[in-house]
Amino acid sequence: MSIVCAVVLTYNRRTMLDQCLTALVGQSRVPDHILVLDNASTDGTAPFIRREWGERVQLVSLPRNVGAAGGFRAALHDAFETDADHVWMMDDDVLPDRDALERLLAADETLAGQGVRPSYLVSRARGRSGALTDVPDLDRRANAIGFQNWPLLLDHGMVPTRGATFVSILLPRATVEEHGLPLADMFMWGEDREYTVRISRERPGFLVGGSTVLHARATEGQLDIRTERNPERIRYHYFMVRNTTFTTRRYERKRQLIYLLIRQTRLAAGMATRGRWHGAALILRGLLHGFLFQPAT
Repeated sequence: MSIVCAVVLTYNRRTMLDQCLTALVGQSRVPDHILVLDNASTDGTAPFIRREWGERVQLVSLPRNVGAAGGFRAALHDAFETDADHVWMMDDDVLPDRDALERLLAADETLAGQGVRPSYLVSRARGRSGALTDVPDLDRRANAIGFQNWPLLLDHGMVPTRGATFVSILLPRATVEEHGLPLADMFMWGEDREYTVRISRERPGFLVGGSTVLHARATEGQLDIRTERNPERIRYHYFMVRNTTFTTRRYERKRQLIYLLIRQTRLAAGMATRGRWHGAALILRGLLHGFLFQPAT
């Protein structure tokens, strides 16, 4: 039976983390290991975990916040220092349904029976409102006679994908051994898509419709600098633009990069005309740095 290490990245949300861990130990197929990567929280997360969860989880506390990208990189590295065959990875605001892991592993067995080695498996996520969220990109590669192959496993409740988030993603050991770890230099926002696009270039990942989770984000919907009201988060949109530009430049067709440039330039111009000069500058700086960005592997 496959050995699974569940990984949870957390930062200053110990109440949500407690709910996430409760959902993990309540799984119909309980993970063999649970690792919590505390990204230098300042709300007492580390002593809370040691007091309330003790030896049931492995706690790794970083001395400084290295962003989601650095956090997931460190967590994935540490998870594979165990004897895990798969790492089940998520943020602290993800609440898996009781059979989420069991369904992912069953899908992996089904694919193995079909002679398919997925680069990853990912759960279907919904927000607090019930609306779908974190929907991965469909893999539209053609089959041997030139038609798109994505409906092949619909009767098993799966579709092939390229590009997903780290919201309940199951990574086989072979994928990490072959493709390495997330890029820590991306810091946050977009590091998960870069990684999943990178690892699925040769073999797609799969969305498993029967494995479901609640992504209990405080604010639902796509990240949008125009509607962002949290002053602490405004500056993070620079990383979104930079990282998206970098990923598009590296992995997508040239025309998609051109579309991205047009969209972001228009967005910056629109913000400037409304007097939101700081936001416009963030977008333009992110675009420029997306062409110059060379993250360490």
